[in-house]
Amino acid sequence: QVQLVESGGGSVQAEGSLRLVCVASGHANNNYCLGWYRQPPGEEREFVARINNDGAISYRHSVEGRFTISRDTASHTVYLEMNSLQPEDSGMYYCAHGRRRPNGWCPASQRDWDYGHGIQVTVSS
Repeated sequence: QVQLVESGGGSVQAEGSLRLVCVASGHANNNYCLGWYRQPPGEEREFVARINNDGAISYRHSVEGRFTISRDTASHTVYLEMNSLQPEDSGMYYCAHGRRRPNGWCPASQRDWDYGHGIQVTVSS
């Protein structure tokens, strides 16, 4: 059973920055993806960013150039550096763990990821 513990959320004004941290434990091997999803108030959970153990990265289009995901494989930690935050970035942010597919890709469906409890990010205008 994978466990994911997030930290680093909070409240900032627009154009501010936050850094989210997630430590993963309980996985069977290092062949997995880590990522971040978020759920804005009143909306469905949505993909933000992901990185696999080879360093391949994907971002949600609206956060490209503002958010940076990185990973420390040795400590099983994933980071999300968020800059130029906007009110529409507000929501509950969830760390996510997914096993790589046989073709090497990260899972495409949200149902194939495990999630942490989430951490709140609030951006005021």
